[in-house]
Amino acid sequence: EVKGMGFGAVVKQMWERVTDMKAAGSDAGVRKTLAAPLGLNSIFAPFRSSGVQHQMPKPTAANLRRFAETPAARRAINCIKDKIACMEWRIEARPGFDNDVIGNRDERVAALMRSFETPNNADSFRTLIEQVIEDTLVGGFGAAEIETTGDEMLPVRLYPVDGATVQVNSLWNGDAASPRYAQVTSRMGSEKLIPLRDDQLMYVKLNPRTHTVFGLGKVEVAFESITQFLQSHRYAGRLASNSVVQYALWLNDRTPEQHERLIRWWQDEVEGTGRVPVMSSEQKPEVLRFGVGTDADLRLQWQEFLLTMIANAFDLPAMLLGVTQDVNRTSAQEYANEAFQSAVVPMAKLIAEHVTRDVIAKRLGWNDLRFVWSELESRDEQTEVNIQLALLNAGVLTAAEVREQRGLPVLPERRRRRVCKGVAREEGGMREGSSAVVCGVAK
Repeated sequence: EVKGMGFGAVVKQMWERVTDMKAAGSDAGVRKTLAAPLGLNSIFAPFRSSGVQHQMPKPTAANLRRFAETPAARRAINCIKDKIACMEWRIEARPGFDNDVIGNRDERVAALMRSFETPNNADSFRTLIEQVIEDTLVGGFGAAEIETTGDEMLPVRLYPVDGATVQVNSLWNGDAASPRYAQVTSRMGSEKLIPLRDDQLMYVKLNPRTHTVFGLGKVEVAFESITQFLQSHRYAGRLASNSVVQYALWLNDRTPEQHERLIRWWQDEVEGTGRVPVMSSEQKPEVLRFGVGTDADLRLQWQEFLLTMIANAFDLPAMLLGVTQDVNRTSAQEYANEAFQSAVVPMAKLIAEHVTRDVIAKRLGWNDLRFVWSELESRDEQTEVNIQLALLNAGVLTAAEVREQRGLPVLPERRRRRVCKGVAREEGGMREGSSAVVCGVAK
């Protein structure tokens, strides 16, 4: 079998047979995982198909995804996901790697920008990162497959993966050649599991813990509160639509025939007609009330409390889920800032760290570059502009550095010199000794 084959081809074939994995370089850039490995069951399976209606559902992957489609959970997820997905991003040199040791840093940055803007044939960067953030928030298992292409113009391809179908090897010892992950599919035989090395999958774990290899999603934390909210909301809906009787008539010393006649008369002549019922009996019928007949029967305060608990699970203020009690203009701004700092910033930095470590460093081997979100320093555009203008006036930043932070292209190369308060600042360094006081730009 090996006659006429080169040594490299023989080693490659032996590697594929022993590890049941294709060697690096074969099918470069081709996706190994499946977009929907379990068919429609992993996403569209109902969380309660049969059995007792009030039985507590289990936090399975299908139930978590179903719960993520409910209004309260979807609002909480979108508050975090949409804010991150709409941010501007850039590729820059990592701190401590000022010198371009590998070479061609500008070309590599441009190649990464092109690869991330079109990660595969079906997704843009926003659609890809939204899927990763969605799975991270739902179950703590955001995942994306990483495949190199060998093309200098587009060095890497990224594919979103259903993180619920990914198994983690708890006995993995750090060997880069051994599989750390495996995707479960609906195929038969040896194709049921698709092994993946550590550098082939970006697996984002939220709330990592020592007693398990899996993360903990925010929907998992809020699972019980969401269940109780759905049950109370369903009860209030039935009550508000008059499908639940709120009162009853107690008639004393009546025969079954008289009861049946009264029931038929009430159903035929009274219900839904607006007529005034006329009744005559020796004793006055007693009305039994099952509720107070007000909005307190709908348990609205209990539903607001559950919304607060769901918001706490997502590290968000309850205001963002519609609980506007005791909220004014001043507190609303504070709550919005709190939501950005406690929910958006940690998730955005977690995603950026995984992209930097798993895609750029591990898969491509470019340790001098990193992925950075450009809008984490401030909440809104006006605040960021004011900060950058203040730093420009103080001489802390140059115009080129500000343009880089905002993701703008570099202007044609020209020499600038800022002279202010006896210090002349040039691009690339500071020069002392000038006694000029006028601030300006010299070409």
